Amino acid sequence: MFLPLTAVLRFAPGKARHYADVIAEHFELPPGFLDEAVSVINGSRPAPPRATEIGDWPATRAALAGAILASATPDRSDRLFPGDIEQFAVGGGLNLAYGAAGVLYTLAVTGAGRYPEHEEWFARRAPRPDSGARCGFYDGLHGMAYVLHRLGRAEEARKVLDISLDQKWDRYGLDLFGGLSGIALNLRYFADVTDDPALAEQASRAVDLVAERLGDVTSVPEVSGEEYPYAGLLYGSSGPALLFLHEYARTGDPSRLDLAAVALRQDLRRCVRRDDGQLHVNEGWRTMPYLAKGSVGIGLVLDRYLAHHADEEFADASTAIHRAATAAFYAQSGLSAGRAGIIYYLADRARRHPAARAELAAQIHRLAWHGVPYRGHLAFPGEQLLRLSMDLATGTAGVLLSLGAALHHEPVDLPFLAPVDPADVPDNRGGETNPNETREEVSPDGTAGPASDGAGR
Repeated sequence: MFLPLTAVLRFAPGKARHYADVIAEHFELPPGFLDEAVSVINGSRPAPPRATEIGDWPATRAALAGAILASATPDRSDRLFPGDIEQFAVGGGLNLAYGAAGVLYTLAVTGAGRYPEHEEWFARRAPRPDSGARCGFYDGLHGMAYVLHRLGRAEEARKVLDISLDQKWDRYGLDLFGGLSGIALNLRYFADVTDDPALAEQASRAVDLVAERLGDVTSVPEVSGEEYPYAGLLYGSSGPALLFLHEYARTGDPSRLDLAAVALRQDLRRCVRRDDGQLHVNEGWRTMPYLAKGSVGIGLVLDRYLAHHADEEFADASTAIHRAATAAFYAQSGLSAGRAGIIYYLADRARRHPAARAELAAQIHRLAWHGVPYRGHLAFPGEQLLRLSMDLATGTAGVLLSLGAALHHEPVDLPFLAPVDPADVPDNRGGETNPNETREEVSPDGTAGPASDGAGR
């Protein structure tokens, strides 16, 4: 009742003492109230050493990367790292969300190292995906191609990209996870890095398809999930909004900014404000604050929109979403649906709003509640706390990436989520306004003031 993380005790019974200490910090209990419970759970086992204190970045990074590397199975052909069971349903342990691509990307961008043997395992298999491999960015070929290119494997990346282009991708949904928004962003990325006009044409086609199919604000129901389409960054309309913000940053076309606003309002339509002022995604039977299908993922894109253009409704929603990232308890630790996603959001927000740093530090401290020892290192459980996971979406790699976003000395971002400086956006407004005028944006407290310079990088 006090701290419903007891499922984690299956992996590390010695954490019972840790949990008793946490409970004593948050509740007024008689001294020794939980000593008998701790003794029963621990039995005769010696208490394990406390996990590395989260927040000492070099030590924590080494502990997380050590667990990931200790779990690797390059002798297996079906997967390189243990992760969520979804990796077997969507293409053989290779993709960005659940497979090798996400883990290798995270190790590289957080400064945890490059591992030629593991990268070679991935590079050999990616151009020969299973027949059931999907095409999307987080669930399939596009994300694999992106990571291969980021790892310097341009030849293999192009092979995988060409396989994806042979699929009937124009029939996909609009989402970022496996649909047209992620595909369009990746095609635009490859068009830019290769200077290939054919890829640029395909990227524009994908963008146009998203624009044609988006609809208006009322095209989505007021509830997310179950029999309805999901809201959120990875599965909802915030993915298309992110795409249109990239297109606006690239072209300065105000119609793209308008489309981003429509998409964001679609997701906000599926949100509910709780009694404590937090804005969550409304799933009818529960509310969700998380990154993939919850409100903080929407908040990431809202804040990017507000860096370009003032909107009082969006500023108010942004403030309420920030409140959703201040709870003491989150049941899971993962990036998509747990505390790591909350940390990623707060790290991003702290770039523009220093007041978020105190809550960011508190959430990083609480992340240790979920951590368990693994072969002398530090690992985290995946979905529903049923098994340890090393993948990006649900497990240890996602924790590593979120902490990198907060603590690494160089920027760490999920693909296409690096902030864009509004000053770099081309001015295609036909001379209606002075491009040198002071821009105004609405701050999180609802007041207007000079716009910041975005992320400062």
